[in-house]
Amino acid sequence: MNFVVPQSPAPASRFGHRKRAAALLASVTAAAWLVSGCAPTAPGSGDVTSVQTSAAQPADPVAACTEGTAGKLPLPADWQAPGTAAGTKKAGNTAPTGPQTANTAAITLPIVAAKPVPALPTTVTSCDQAEVEVTDASRIVTIDLNGTLTEIVHGLGLGANVVGRDRAADFPQAANATVVTPTGHDLNAEAITALNPSVVLTDTTIGPLEVQEQLRAVGIPVIFFDPSRTLPGINHQINAVAAALGVPAAGVELNKLVGADMVAALSMVPEDSTPTRVAFLYVRGTAGVYLMAGPGSGADDMIKAVGATDVGTEIGLKMPFTQLTSEALIKAAPDALLLMTGGLESVGGVDGLVKIQGIAQTPAGTNRRVIDVADGTLLSFGPRTGQIIKALSLAVHGAPE
Repeated sequence: MNFVVPQSPAPASRFGHRKRAAALLASVTAAAWLVSGCAPTAPGSGDVTSVQTSAAQPADPVAACTEGTAGKLPLPADWQAPGTAAGTKKAGNTAPTGPQTANTAAITLPIVAAKPVPALPTTVTSCDQAEVEVTDASRIVTIDLNGTLTEIVHGLGLGANVVGRDRAADFPQAANATVVTPTGHDLNAEAITALNPSVVLTDTTIGPLEVQEQLRAVGIPVIFFDPSRTLPGINHQINAVAAALGVPAAGVELNKLVGADMVAALSMVPEDSTPTRVAFLYVRGTAGVYLMAGPGSGADDMIKAVGATDVGTEIGLKMPFTQLTSEALIKAAPDALLLMTGGLESVGGVDGLVKIQGIAQTPAGTNRRVIDVADGTLLSFGPRTGQIIKALSLAVHGAPE
């Protein structure tokens, strides 16, 4: 069985408010499923640590996956929902005020009904163009910056086969696998080989890349997947992982589950004549990291999906993440600030956040309109994303009347 890792397309046309999201869903065609090959993406897509400065990224062996511009595709045909009623904000149903936490506690990971039996071997054209043969999927290590690959393997019904994972995969089902990035996101070849993995699934958001090369050198199959994280790319990533592990039918089934969640989430987004302007801030106070998200961060897709405007994109930021300055923030004047829960805690909560220069001078700071969402959810772009959009939408807009 041979296949090429499918491309994960660049963000589709702007979701904007709910009407635009619904129109996008209505316009999709089956052609979105026919693209193959690993499309290039901007350096550092989905990788906060790689874009903290504007310095040129070093050359790496999987440049085909991390440079250039990916082709644009609509959401997949299986996510189409003809006749689905759209949510509507009724008169007087005002958005929440003050701090809000997106309720992700009730989010469950969609998992296929029956554990599939992998049809192996498969031969994979990895994103670095290496031909990789997978003969055994009984001991899988999944490592990427956002926990996406771990989430997908569990959704495919092969979670019990995952023996190693990155620490970003913090959902309950992943707890039994050994964390191979215990002190951040740096990989250690010895820690991984000690698990005797039969296959390693990874991408270029995590490294150093020499570690993945070392694993290959000792005979472990290592597959690089597209590192981009976008809404249209979720189904492609699921299909790619499912095909590599010899369970393509499970990929189809999982995509149906994810599609149902996605359609339900996008359909409930209320219609606003003036979309809320949201700025996503990636902060780690203990490390002195203060960044504002822009196009290609992943947060831009999520903000658009809930019918809001991504401030970083609107003010013309060029990088996925740019060093935060008080001048830019004040000029941007966001209505709301979106942060990961861990990041908000690292600066002392809302009280500490508004003490950061420039925050209090924004409408969001003045009104203490701060929305936080659990780490490991917002930028995962895996099977839980539809439910995450729903939780984020409720935090931004409030429950419909």
